Amino acid sequence: MWKERFHAFLQKTHLNGRDSVIFLLSVLLAFSVWLIHNLSLNYSSTMSVPVVAVCNIDGHSNVSSNSSLIVARCRTSGFSLVRNSSMSKRNAIRIMFDPKDMHHKDGEIFYITSAELSNYVNEIFGEGVRLESFVSDTFQFRFPFENNKKVPVQAETILSFRPQYTAMDGMKVTPDSITIYGEPFHLEHVDRVFTKTIELSNIRSSSHGTVKLEPINGVRMSVSEVNYSLDVTRFVEIKDDVAIIARNVPVGKELKIFPSTAKVTYKCTFPLSEDPSDVVSFYIDYSDFEKSLGGKCIAKARNIPKGVIEYTLDPEVFDCVEEDRK
Repeated sequence: MWKERFHAFLQKTHLNGRDSVIFLLSVLLAFSVWLIHNLSLNYSSTMSVPVVAVCNIDGHSNVSSNSSLIVARCRTSGFSLVRNSSMSKRNAIRIMFDPKDMHHKDGEIFYITSAELSNYVNEIFGEGVRLESFVSDTFQFRFPFENNKKVPVQAETILSFRPQYTAMDGMKVTPDSITIYGEPFHLEHVDRVFTKTIELSNIRSSSHGTVKLEPINGVRMSVSEVNYSLDVTRFVEIKDDVAIIARNVPVGKELKIFPSTAKVTYKCTFPLSEDPSDVVSFYIDYSDFEKSLGGKCIAKARNIPKGVIEYTLDPEVFDCVEEDRK
């Protein structure tokens, strides 16, 4: 029937076939302009999106087992409203929440308030959306309990320094321990986690940055990367010959040390604030001798100044013999 009506319309308007095509295209163009204009305008309307929460909460799964329908009155363009209408019919979207925004209600149940949720409006509803108000004040999520334990983080490094430069301490990582999650048979074999290799060369100044952690099959980590820092200083070396003495030897006993002297090399921060040769002494304590195997002992140092980074003794091990004092 519409064909007859269209044919009658063409006869009344005296349009031929070519003119009719031009007319239809003009109508379609006009409708498109009208539609684009109206969709580009801003409207106040209710928008809704189902959300699954992702959040690193100690002792719990990092993904909620339920979704929560976020409903809000928003002001946005017609394009956003059309997009939201299609999104609300799809599967829930995942939103990463900051742990400080999630409040513990009971057991596995956590909630976020509308005040904190207002920081995630664009992630939930899309860019260009202005929040007017949420329909609800709180939104609940269930984060199931999960097996977990805390383990230290160990930095894997390949370091080389410019001459006369060294690290004050070893490589430091922050945090120095993390929580790992997984099945018990996976967790029981993990006593630490490692960073990816931090490779620095020709070092002459302090260094810092971030480094990712090495993944472990079947294990989830509370963080995926850590910060590292390396304190570097210039140093000078001081060499000296020192005596090795015995301390805390019982009355009536004598502890003889072979050799009785050693060569020491101090590595000190530059500029030198105090010469360690003037204050440091080396000794072997009688209690260490008693616990030793075959009288082989390592000497200890006392009165090491603050500027000494490290020292080495040559030899490192000394033979000790106990005798009765005559």
